[in-house]
Amino acid sequence: MKKIRVLVVDDSATIRRIVSTAITSSPDLELAATAVNGQAALDRLREGTAPDVVTLDVEMPVLDGISTLKALRRVWPKLPVLMLSSHTERGALATLDALAAGASDFVAKPRAAGPEQARAFVELEVLPRLRALGGRAAEATAPMPPRRAAPAAPRHQGLVEAVVIGVSTGGPQALEQVLPRLPRTLPVPVLVVQHMPAMFTGLLAKRLATMCGLQVHEVAGGEKVTAGAFIARGGTHLVVEGRDGARSLRVDDGPPENSCKPAADVLFRSAARSWGPGVLAVVLTGMGRDGCAGCAVVRSAGGAVLIQDRETSVVWGMPGAVAEAGLADAVLPVGEVAGEIVQRVERGRLSAARAAP
Repeated sequence: MKKIRVLVVDDSATIRRIVSTAITSSPDLELAATAVNGQAALDRLREGTAPDVVTLDVEMPVLDGISTLKALRRVWPKLPVLMLSSHTERGALATLDALAAGASDFVAKPRAAGPEQARAFVELEVLPRLRALGGRAAEATAPMPPRRAAPAAPRHQGLVEAVVIGVSTGGPQALEQVLPRLPRTLPVPVLVVQHMPAMFTGLLAKRLATMCGLQVHEVAGGEKVTAGAFIARGGTHLVVEGRDGARSLRVDDGPPENSCKPAADVLFRSAARSWGPGVLAVVLTGMGRDGCAGCAVVRSAGGAVLIQDRETSVVWGMPGAVAEAGLADAVLPVGEVAGEIVQRVERGRLSAARAAP
């Protein structure tokens, strides 16, 4: 099996050593090179270092992570890049800028971590992302996995009363291609679970609000469900409560599901309980299987499921799991997702109007 080659870029000798040691200790990973700053990383690449994925610190001397990323993207537009950011507002803002500039994914370094905590962080957070991002080229040319169930037969969904979205790796870029294309007049709520820490989801909501006709808010808890977009707060689950026009949003501090908090499965289940067949679930790019079990609940309640296709996903884990389970009503490039949502909302309302006495 071909190993995934990694270029590690960080000005901290401790972080470089810990990440490099973890990579060399993994049978499926290989350390391609290290660099102490962004300029040194670009030099390594120009000299012929050919990694499958790059880890890039956000804050570095000489050439910072975002400037490095922009220069890298001009020559290597498809090379996967994993940003390592600080768990501060400044670090979160810089990370969102990096994602907008083409970074594939990010991890927030733990605050004041000792050597043991840092090693655990690398094992649990960094290495799985390196494997997912570094394996994308092979995945893109691999045959579709066998389905565990027959694909969902095309169905006509009735009135769409709510849209729920689950997304992870590559999510901010995907959301920037979906939410701004939804019209300001969209008459249904759009509830979003993006796998991110708390500080990041608040800043993401503010950034999306500047791009969208829809009102975009991070959920604080207790909000009445209205038209607009609501982003789950990182570190808490988002739950819909109530039925028949008296719905509200609750912040839930229950345990993680699928190692995620917030988890799309939690949101999808609660939405299916509240709206039944009126739920349209959307699963976009992301690592893991979060959202798959929730989609099964949505389908059982009579709702519909859309997923992002493999070609436009940064990682086809989450949507791929839904496809493999035979739960997707449509598989779409990310650029077509918003249009499909609008069509289904409008078609359902037109059908309901025609059926009214």
